Amino acid sequence: MQLSGSVRVMERTVTNWAGNLTYSTERILRPRSVVEAQELIAAVDSLRPLGTRHSFSLVADSDSALISTEHLNHVIEIGSDTVIVEAGIRYGELAAALADHGLALPNFASLPHISVGGAIATGTHGSGASNQSLAAGISALELIDASGAVRRFKRGDPEFDGAVVSLGALGLVTQVSLDVVPAFDLRQYVFEQLPWSAVESDLDAILGGGYSVSVFTTWDEPAVGAVWIKTKDELGPEPYFGASPATRPRNPVPGASPENATEQLGVSGPSFDRLPHFRLAFTPSSGEELQSEYVVPRRHGAAAVAELRQLSSVIAPLLLVSEIRSIAADSLWLSPFYDQDSVAFHFTWQPRPVEVFAVLLQIETALEPFSVRPHWGKLFVGSPQARYPKLPEFRRLARELDGGGTFSNEFLSRYVLDNE
Repeated sequence: MQLSGSVRVMERTVTNWAGNLTYSTERILRPRSVVEAQELIAAVDSLRPLGTRHSFSLVADSDSALISTEHLNHVIEIGSDTVIVEAGIRYGELAAALADHGLALPNFASLPHISVGGAIATGTHGSGASNQSLAAGISALELIDASGAVRRFKRGDPEFDGAVVSLGALGLVTQVSLDVVPAFDLRQYVFEQLPWSAVESDLDAILGGGYSVSVFTTWDEPAVGAVWIKTKDELGPEPYFGASPATRPRNPVPGASPENATEQLGVSGPSFDRLPHFRLAFTPSSGEELQSEYVVPRRHGAAAVAELRQLSSVIAPLLLVSEIRSIAADSLWLSPFYDQDSVAFHFTWQPRPVEVFAVLLQIETALEPFSVRPHWGKLFVGSPQARYPKLPEFRRLARELDGGGTFSNEFLSRYVLDNE
């Protein structure tokens, strides 16, 4: 079958958003409809789904072809409790469409710039002790399997929990149904200089003190740099676990301009303009960077903090900022939050990969006793396979939908689909 020139693009080099990764192919397929996507998939032997290129790992890499969802980015139907969208739509754009109907998504990641399909495939999340991952808000999805056929999975189906956080291993997700709620407002407050003693003794309470809470640190400060609280309540001038209210807007990255950060100082506004740390209209990054993230059961959160503080002398020289968040358990087979309320430790690194990978090995060793799981779309070293009890079921599902390995790559072979 001849591939349509209107949807096939050859780029001299194809990099991810941060520029740390050059994909192993220059061939990007950009279908504008599900039918075109079916034809393209049926015509090639190997390819990988591509979203907004926000992954730092090789999860989306291919040495054959990439199939992008950037033109599959439309809202299909908005209902009272569900919205149906194409997988390539970005969260910020979806939020604006929902707001016009008096609706909202329950939660966001730090960036509103990421696509729905890419975020759910990698288990991306926001924060909040009672808030689940973004993928847990999916009630149904459609994907194109290796044969070009459309498969539909809905919440309650036996294999639904395996199809959501799928790392692109099952096919190209083209359509997604998401849970929505009535629109609501939030206020965002920043508190500074949180005592380490409070983190060590009251971590759960700190992370549970708002609708969404993030703790930002460089690990070598005498006190934790900042706590960002997104809440429905109006807070007074009182300290937060010993931290003082900020008197001017901040950026999560120390020293960076607050211009691209969402509004703070307790000004009430729509949830979609408070839950992300960064505004959709601005470039969120302070420059080239690397990212990694590690998830542990919530009951081990404070102990994990203590272990990471022991590594502050090797972490801090390479770090831009680190973020600590709490996420509620879900039932999705490959989710880092599968069957466990969790605390996640995110690291935004300087672009010094050799040194960063050496430190990641030390971090993973320190967190190993806590059954640590890495974020699939960020940088890590060791294989997390043993941490996923439903991995055998996921492998069976992958064989059913893609027995010939059309959607596989080296990353999946190494970390997910091997030993078969």
